Amino acid sequence: MERMTESSKAVLDRFGRHAAFVNVMRSMSVSCDCEGVGAQPVVTPDIGILASTDMLAVDQACIDLVHAMAEDDRHDLAERIESRHGLRQLSRLEEPGMGNGRYVLLDMDHDDARIRATDAVAGPARSGADAPGAGGPAIRSLTGCERARPPHGVRAPSS
Repeated sequence: MERMTESSKAVLDRFGRHAAFVNVMRSMSVSCDCEGVGAQPVVTPDIGILASTDMLAVDQACIDLVHAMAEDDRHDLAERIESRHGLRQLSRLEEPGMGNGRYVLLDMDHDDARIRATDAVAGPARSGADAPGAGGPAIRSLTGCERARPPHGVRAPSS
């Protein structure tokens, strides 16, 4: 875990503010693609896509969204994250100042309205035409709050 963080720091030191981070929270399984084996079945509902110029903020938001899910939806994934010390990566990013865990969730489907994690996991993406597997997932944008600077967001292109 520490080596991944150190490698990320080297990349950020080189590219600085020219980096963006995108996390796709769809078809999530308890298996990591780094295991090199077929993934376990999908265990959580689709949430959407998060993006930020702050690596720690986008990762923290993903963890918060997992924990905002209903117990039945999050149990397997949350247990895997905790049993593998997955939260250590977040504190390891913050220690050398590689990001900030504070963030604001913006709903791009609704004119960048601020939303809470519980709204994001229980919102329109859970019903009707936007239900998992029905196509047209809601896209969530994330803005990281960086120290002594205003938040910077990454916007998806208009369709």
